[in-house]
Amino acid sequence: MRLVFFDDFRLGVLQGDSVVDVSEAVRDIPHTGAHDVVNGVIARFGEYRGRLEEAARRGSGLPVARVRIRPPLPRPTNIVCMAVNYMEDGTRSEPAPINAFHKSPGCVIGDNDTMVLPDVPATIFEGEAEVALVIGKRASAVSAADAMSYVFGYLNFIDGSARGLLPPGNTFYQMKSRDTFCPMGPYLVTADEVPDPHHLAIRLWVNGVLKQNFNTSDMAHKIPRCIEWVTSIHALEPGDVLATGTNHRGLSGFQDGDLVELETEGLGRLHVRVRDDLKRTWARETRLDRQEKGQEGTTPQLTGKHTPAKR
Repeated sequence: MRLVFFDDFRLGVLQGDSVVDVSEAVRDIPHTGAHDVVNGVIARFGEYRGRLEEAARRGSGLPVARVRIRPPLPRPTNIVCMAVNYMEDGTRSEPAPINAFHKSPGCVIGDNDTMVLPDVPATIFEGEAEVALVIGKRASAVSAADAMSYVFGYLNFIDGSARGLLPPGNTFYQMKSRDTFCPMGPYLVTADEVPDPHHLAIRLWVNGVLKQNFNTSDMAHKIPRCIEWVTSIHALEPGDVLATGTNHRGLSGFQDGDLVELETEGLGRLHVRVRDDLKRTWARETRLDRQEKGQEGTTPQLTGKHTPAKR
């Protein structure tokens, strides 16, 4: 099943190119906002699945092109992101030590929304293509052997980053939790529709140019290990998001006017616009391009406020 919020955060089920309004089927879930609705559906999916399927069969669909798609998880309690969790096409000799960070729930945006680059002295702004899993039941001290039973579903996830902020080594919070820096969607796909999450093609385009192109088979610490490690630190609740990391070699600078598109096999295509009121620019090269030219680090800023010459 593919769950989606649309228009004024009405809950829908996606069927082909149409979305069927199923909000009446879940109206009894106590809620103060859309986040309570979807979290309630996830936590009690055994109870609600039949209702949703029946509502989807009986309802008449609206063309997706005629509705506004919203984030399928508008405000998760936890957004946990695995850090350096890919083998980078075999260029890493061994996995990096397992690690993660939080992103603020307030930075979530959805399909066709806009990522806004803030007025801060970042050396570059990037967005990392990732697949994220969604927790289906309370998970605390979960073993790797049992971990997959806690996964409700999967969705596309872009981890926005403002890199190079000072002081060094003290940047994850200010780099990752900026408003609009967490695009997700366009919909949430239940786990039964994703037979092998460790073998999914992930591609990200900027203005139609393919930048990131990798497979989840390159993941260093697999999903069961990630869930085991995170839940050894704190519990995860239904509707919480765990992003599984990226292959960094295709990363390139995001800048004003860009159209970013992320597609993970079976999870649809997420579209995000980029706005930078300062109109800063970077060369249109990836990290891999720089590596192949023997250059270190990320692409330097070319124009605009906060260029190195103006610091």
